[in-house]
Amino acid sequence: MSLFPLLIVLLLMCSVGYWYGSKKALSGVKGSSKFITSRPQQFGIYVVVWGLLPPVLLGVIWTVVHTAGLDRSSPLVEAVDQTVFPVAIMIAAAASLYLAVARINPDLRVRKTLEYVVYAVLILASLLSILTTVGIIVSLLFETIQFFGKVPLSEFFFGLNWSPQTALRDDQVGSSGAFGSIPLFAGTMLITFIAMCVAVPLGLLSAVYMTEYASNRFRAVVKPILEILAGIPTVVYGFFAALTVGVFFRDVGESIGLQVASESALAAGVVMGMMIIPFVSSLSDDIIMAVPQSLRDGSYGLGATKSETVRNVILPAALPGIVGAVLLAVSRAIGETMIVVMAAGFAANLTANPLESVTTVTVQIVGLLVGDQEFDSAKTLAAFALALTLFIVTLCLNVIALMVVRKYREKYD
Repeated sequence: MSLFPLLIVLLLMCSVGYWYGSKKALSGVKGSSKFITSRPQQFGIYVVVWGLLPPVLLGVIWTVVHTAGLDRSSPLVEAVDQTVFPVAIMIAAAASLYLAVARINPDLRVRKTLEYVVYAVLILASLLSILTTVGIIVSLLFETIQFFGKVPLSEFFFGLNWSPQTALRDDQVGSSGAFGSIPLFAGTMLITFIAMCVAVPLGLLSAVYMTEYASNRFRAVVKPILEILAGIPTVVYGFFAALTVGVFFRDVGESIGLQVASESALAAGVVMGMMIIPFVSSLSDDIIMAVPQSLRDGSYGLGATKSETVRNVILPAALPGIVGAVLLAVSRAIGETMIVVMAAGFAANLTANPLESVTTVTVQIVGLLVGDQEFDSAKTLAAFALALTLFIVTLCLNVIALMVVRKYREKYD
């Protein structure tokens, strides 16, 4: 029996259990002088929860057993998969539904039980998030330690050349590779700086206009349109950067006597900044809106104009939050890949010239993990070292953003 029909049968069984449990709760109210503290629908949800719990537990146990190394091609295992397991799940669900319905009575505190279930689900979700993060860090750390067993720390963090080409086999002629990460981080910082030069002024000024100057009708129309930019896939931005913006900058540079590469840091940074504008604008908008109206009224009462109020009262009060929003936007820009791949290229050039082609850490991670290189080679393991370093950098930026917001945040009555 395949998984989809089994899910359909379980949903039908739970639907019947929900209906019957709610009906029994209503009949219990009519036939008893006792007061039921929960709604009939909550009794139905109670039945559904108990009906789904055994199938979920059996599914988890069977998944763990499968991952332990069972031969799925074995006739016995195949018979269990096709017959025994689905039947066991349906029997367990039916028995649990029957017992849950049988327990329904006026004295049953269903609301408290459901609250415990919700509490357990929330704890489980939190633990899964934490364990996922820990798993990512451990996997990156393990592979990074292997990489630094092949490449010295000094070469990786202070080397000025990045050319991770190594021989695929012992009898093959190939380069020993150069793993200096400074060109990658320099390119990442250059493109991020250009993106912030575009996103921060436009995003902040648009947030100020939306909150302080625009009418409610204009805000209701323009703000959703602005935030549509956040929903455009990054590959679309990459096509736009490669086919339009990059060509435009190259043609403009040729017209004034400058040599601009078709794939340049300037094109990637400008388009990335356009992508991040809604991020900065939305966060800054929420922060400015949180400034109490009493501060505005007090400024107006002292004779200040709207622009003076914005400049001398609102922005200083919202500055910690705005700084935090900018740092979070920087983290978003550092982690971008597709725009850089399509607009800036793979060349690891150590340069501060935005008109030249550069690359970033995320682009190199993608390139290193694609191909027929052995997994335990220095070239492949370099991707994990870059990923761990980038993870630490973005984590530090997020921590700094939280510290700035907490330290300098004003508390208003």
